Amino acid sequence: MARNIVDTLEPRKTLPATLLGVSLGLAAGSVFAASVSALAGYFARRMVTPEERRTGNALIRAIVTDEEGQIWLHFTRGADTADPGACMLIAEDEACVARLSAPRPVPEKPRLVARKLEQIYRGSLDGVRRGYLSGAIYEHPQDAGFDAEDITLDLAVGPGPAWLIPGTTARNLWVIGVHGRGAKRTESIRALPVLTELGATVLLMSYRNDGLAPNAVDGRYGLGDTEWQDVETAVRYARNHGATQIVLLGWSMGGAIALQTADRSALAAHIDSLMLVGPVINWVDVISHQARLNKIPQTVGRFAGWLLTNRAGRWATGLAAPVNLKRLNWVDRAAELHHPTLLMHSKDDQFVPYGPSLKLAALRPDLVTLRVFSGAGHTREPNSDPQGFAAAIREFLTRRIEAQR
Repeated sequence: MARNIVDTLEPRKTLPATLLGVSLGLAAGSVFAASVSALAGYFARRMVTPEERRTGNALIRAIVTDEEGQIWLHFTRGADTADPGACMLIAEDEACVARLSAPRPVPEKPRLVARKLEQIYRGSLDGVRRGYLSGAIYEHPQDAGFDAEDITLDLAVGPGPAWLIPGTTARNLWVIGVHGRGAKRTESIRALPVLTELGATVLLMSYRNDGLAPNAVDGRYGLGDTEWQDVETAVRYARNHGATQIVLLGWSMGGAIALQTADRSALAAHIDSLMLVGPVINWVDVISHQARLNKIPQTVGRFAGWLLTNRAGRWATGLAAPVNLKRLNWVDRAAELHHPTLLMHSKDDQFVPYGPSLKLAALRPDLVTLRVFSGAGHTREPNSDPQGFAAAIREFLTRRIEAQR
């Protein structure tokens, strides 16, 4: 009998402890789930939210003048400050915007890198100690020696400022520059030397949420899933102004936008080909890479992707409609590619890995020409190797011009 009493009482003795353990476990699980949800929401929101201002990636340690009177800026050495080629300094609050030379070592100071001040576009270096180094070297086509006409594209979201550089010997060939996420139409100016050499007409456009064209209703990037409609407007403008051969030049997210335009636009048949620099071929791959880069668990990265693609994620992303990441995956959709495409991608791209570009080129050798660069950061291919960049475009466009004859 005593044994039976003990047996029946034993669970009662441990029940409070068991319930406490379960409660603590559930509470911990709830906290963990809430943390994962919050982090994934923040990560997803950052992906589609335009930045009001660029975060400074370059710390200026000294500004010195050499014996020849040249001004040099000494930066803390890092991936951005030591990136090969010239760049543009955009100081915090845009107190100064200037073009800087390619980097060189600072004698006896291995932790520093120096860049020469080549031109101040606006503002002053007085008091400037930090800024953002952009691969877009020029503020206006005139800074690179090209006259440009200011035009306005009638985008669905409102007026979109654009630059038009008239062509010469091949004026009916139009190249439309589509910049990347967080960039502006200035990004494509680096391609003007080779494009004008070939006699092409060049249209450098703005699109929704880029700080020049009006914002979309939700004020969010569509990662290419919505912006292609603005590029369609540019294609229509080109057609209405004499273009018989249209090439889209897309940078980073602009590559994703160009691919969607060629796939979904009613004017796709009028697009001859694509030239893509450091393009996003597969956003899922980019999200996974960015999660690793920011030391975010892959489970969080995958959940962020889910938030972007589902209506239930609107609370976190602010998107008016989900982004269709499957439709933006051109590795899986390689068989659906229909336009000749030049991919220019650095194997050292730290933001958009070149793996998907390699895969797409391997899957569609009939349409895709791949030019791999070394040493260049994201979309810095023309900065680190201007001759190689120009040669790739020259060879590709020459073939496309001949194919139309």
